Amino acid sequence: MHYDAIKVEALKGRTIRTSAIFGLALLFISLCRLDGADRRAKQVDTLLKGLIAEREPGAAVLVAKEGRAVYHSSRGVADVQAMRPIDFRTSFRLASVTKQFTAAAVMLLVRDGKLRYEDLLTDLFPDFPEYGRAITIRNLLNHTSGMPDYEELMPAAGRSVPVEDVQIQDAGVLDLLKRQKAGWFGPGSGWRYSNSSYILLGLIVEKVSGRSFPSFLQKRIFTPLNMINTLAYVPGMNKVPNRAFGYGKENGRWIVTDQSPTSATLGDGGIYSSLADLLQWDEALRRHSLLSEAEMRPALTPVRVPSKGPTGPDGAPAEYGFGWFLNGWKGHGRMWHYGETIGFRTAIQRFTDDGLTIVVLCNRADLDATALSLKVAGIYLEGKR
Repeated sequence: MHYDAIKVEALKGRTIRTSAIFGLALLFISLCRLDGADRRAKQVDTLLKGLIAEREPGAAVLVAKEGRAVYHSSRGVADVQAMRPIDFRTSFRLASVTKQFTAAAVMLLVRDGKLRYEDLLTDLFPDFPEYGRAITIRNLLNHTSGMPDYEELMPAAGRSVPVEDVQIQDAGVLDLLKRQKAGWFGPGSGWRYSNSSYILLGLIVEKVSGRSFPSFLQKRIFTPLNMINTLAYVPGMNKVPNRAFGYGKENGRWIVTDQSPTSATLGDGGIYSSLADLLQWDEALRRHSLLSEAEMRPALTPVRVPSKGPTGPDGAPAEYGFGWFLNGWKGHGRMWHYGETIGFRTAIQRFTDDGLTIVVLCNRADLDATALSLKVAGIYLEGKR
């Protein structure tokens, strides 16, 4: 064999060896990535197993990365009587996680030219008392309206009276607020979380759009985003698909605590949804397919007030936009919210710079969905920043 031929064969051998080594390296990297994903998933599985038994109310957890579900799991049952397991499409009452949808409905009407953020409450409800005459739509959205919380204004209900007989609806909240003489503070001068503000926003959506609030949400948000199991629940008017019922524990037994006197209001907490549908919502936010980046900007601009600013559920300083808390976590930028109502605890954490979203939905009152969502976030953000 000539020297040149020997040289070519040697080069071919080296090329084959190099390709093999390169292929093994890629396989090793892929396995490492798989091992990392499996390790994180097992950590979350272990976390859920430590909190929830299989035959009791439980929770559903979603981890999405750049719009793709990289982990979802559930543990426990949606209905203790039927022992129906919680799954990816089980619908939970979102409680205050609803507020981001109410805000989005208002923002769509602003885009339509039917509302402005500086419109006054009395432009929509001219007979509203004097204390509300300087309140703007923006004040209602970012909790700077000073609007009293209706839950503190409702008369106490007797224990023997059926809950359904004493439930207040959005129109009833408006009537309660009209009877008040003063707000907590002058509009824009302070910040205080107000469920009443978001009930008023739902009523404003109805008045401006000419549609019921549930119908507007369905037509403009849920149907376009293919959120097929999501709705604003109105007893006797619609039915929650794959519904999870809420529970509390009394004397060692699980008791249905699905409804309270405040469970029939809509704008502040009346939406039911599932992990599957909230993944669609997360993708719409990521791609700006419902509202453009410019249209979303006001919602993601932290409010500033002269006195003490926003606080989170733990009482610590926070930031707030329209239906979203905006303060970061451990150096990671985020938009987030939590929900708490009788029998349900919910949380959504969107770490926008990391492309990571965590959703936790619980149908029992003894779990801290916010704390659980941050534990999951810590597992998936490990080693970043």
